[in-house]
This record gives sequence, C-alpha cells and structure tokens, in this order.
Amino acid sequence: MDARDDRLEMAAALERRREAESRAAAGLIAAFVREAEAAGLTPETLTARTYDGRSRVRTHVTGWYLKRDRSVGVGTDGCFYVLSTPGGLMERLRGATLAPADPPLELGRGARDGESLPLQEALDKRLAGGDSWG
Repeated sequence: MDARDDRLEMAAALERRREAESRAAAGLIAAFVREAEAAGLTPETLTARTYDGRSRVRTHVTGWYLKRDRSVGVGTDGCFYVLSTPGGLMERLRGATLAPADPPLELGRGARDGESLPLQEALDKRLAGGDSWG
C-alpha cells in the first residue's frame, strides 16, 4: 500500500465516522421532535442570520432553536438546520429557503472555548425550557 492508498483509506474512514455520527444525531433529533410535540412546545417560524451578521431573515422552516444565539435549529420535519443565509434582496422579501444539514453530535465543534455543546444537552435544555426558553 502506498501513501496515496493510505490517504484514501483515512478519508473513507473519516467519512464513515461522520456518517455514523450524523445517523446517531438524527435519532436524537427525531426523539426530540416527538417529545417536544408531546410536551406541547410551540414551534415557531425560524429566522436565519445573514452572512454579514447584520440582520435576520425569516425562513420557511417551522421548529425550535437549539441555542440561545439562534444559530441552529430543528424543524418540525425532524431535520437539523444551520440558520445562516446570504440574505440577498429576494431572501429579505420572500424569506430564506434553507436546506437541512447533517446534524453533529456536538454543536459548535471547533468553535472558541465554551461555545461547543453536546447535541443531547442542547435538546434536553430546550425541552426543559418550554415555550419561554428562547
């Protein structure tokens, strides 16, 4: 096996690990949506921060924010969303259309100290906070 083969195998192993993490996180999110609905947590129309950070734009996603800074959320569809958007004129007028993202088991991994949060902890806090959480 040469160095190129080693790199390809490492990349494949990393991708398999990322996919397994995403599947596990998706299971946690699906359970959260069921529990949030059973607890009567009212979903809301989520907003996304523009890339320049100056404003927020409404989206077509209904769900719950997972962090107080409203940077990520879960839709009633059971999907995970990173709430950021280019924020062009049409998005500001019509609302942003977001694509679901692969959910991580740790929110903000690689961010500055103190800004990462295990997904399960974020989901539990959101459930415990009820409608007055945000």
